[in-house]
Amino acid sequence: MIKVKQEGVDGHVATAQDALESAFELVLREIGEEPGREGLVKTPRRVAKSLRYLTNGYQQDVDKVLNGALYSVAYEEMVIVRDIEIFSLCEHHLLPFFGKCHVAYIPNKKVVGLSKIARLVNMYARRLQIQERLTSQIAKAIQEKLAPEGVGVVVEARHLCMVMRGVEKQNSAAMTSAMLGAFRENKQTRDEFLSLINHGKS
Repeated sequence: MIKVKQEGVDGHVATAQDALESAFELVLREIGEEPGREGLVKTPRRVAKSLRYLTNGYQQDVDKVLNGALYSVAYEEMVIVRDIEIFSLCEHHLLPFFGKCHVAYIPNKKVVGLSKIARLVNMYARRLQIQERLTSQIAKAIQEKLAPEGVGVVVEARHLCMVMRGVEKQNSAAMTSAMLGAFRENKQTRDEFLSLINHGKS
């Protein structure tokens, strides 16, 4: 845990966790609550711990996530991992957005373990995000590490900053895509990907 350069009169060295807890206690006071009441006594600690978990993508990097799970395989057809659940926090309001991510690539002599794609998606989602950047980061990371013929990523998500505040549109969803290589250049490849991820949807 990161230590903050601040020492109290009792010799206690404040940590980043302490700083977060103090910040959330202040937030509770500012909205008109009393942090000392029974239901809120441990809330700053819980929220601080929760926020660290929901943003643990900052403590990860692509190489560690992939962990060497790249394999030489003579396979040249599209690989798709569909319906990867995502949960992230909007960087504008710190409200959740959640949905599904679909990832496809066409190998060029190398494939990656399927679970690693889901872990890569999760790594980028567990940061303060906007959906557009999240989509692009996933595609670019796969393109950089696998050098495939092409990469396609589609993210569908509901944003609580739209549902709970602002326009308050309860059923609205956002869809973003990133198409690289063959997925951008070849309409047939792109259409095949979009058809496969929509297969079986009503």
